[in-house]
Amino acid sequence: QVQLVESGGGLVQAGGSLRLSCAASGRTFSRVAMGWFRQAPGKEREFVAAISWSGGSPGYADSVKGRFTISRDNAKNTVYLQMTSLNPEDTAVYFCAADTDRYYGGSRDSNYRYWGQGTRVTVSS
Repeated sequence: QVQLVESGGGLVQAGGSLRLSCAASGRTFSRVAMGWFRQAPGKEREFVAAISWSGGSPGYADSVKGRFTISRDNAKNTVYLQMTSLNPEDTAVYFCAADTDRYYGGSRDSNYRYWGQGTRVTVSS
């Protein structure tokens, strides 16, 4: 099993940047595919970004391409989401997720077996 803890959320002005972190434990991190999802109040959870075991071929939702970057540091058992050019539509609770069955989890939330508690991001105008 995998335990995930997100951090780095907070309040930021439109156009600003924020970096989220997700610390993992409980399993060899180098063989766990990771993803980020988000959920705004009253909205469905949506895919944000995903990264493979190795950190290659990251994938992104169209709404964040060119603005967000997912990366991982296996030596620190941590995955990151660097968020730039933030706008109020990015306001949501952001969740880290782990897929222990695949090299790359992709955009389907059903592929991810383990989830963190979420970290709140609020973008003001």
